[in-house]
Amino acid sequence: MPRALRLIVSGRVQGVGFRAFVADAARAECLSGWVRNLADGTVEVQVAGEAKSVGRFEWQLWQGPAGARVDDVRSHEVAPAPDTEFTIRGDAAPAEPHST
Repeated sequence: MPRALRLIVSGRVQGVGFRAFVADAARAECLSGWVRNLADGTVEVQVAGEAKSVGRFEWQLWQGPAGARVDDVRSHEVAPAPDTEFTIRGDAAPAEPHST
């Protein structure tokens, strides 16, 4: 049964090879989706595939690569994206300041 998640990973997860770790873990599970750094220091992941594979992948996020420290992984179900492979995206642009 297919499952798709959006996950936000917090802790020391930028500058430690976390996105490459995530991509390797997703590809090993034959999952599609993407990963990117967010301006607030977290990492955003969107992943889709067989439910058991997604579950194993989510568990791996808690482990992280050497040098990382994962404090939290928040997830929620999303509609599967049309991605057919797993990619590393560039960093998300910081939010524009609002003028008053």
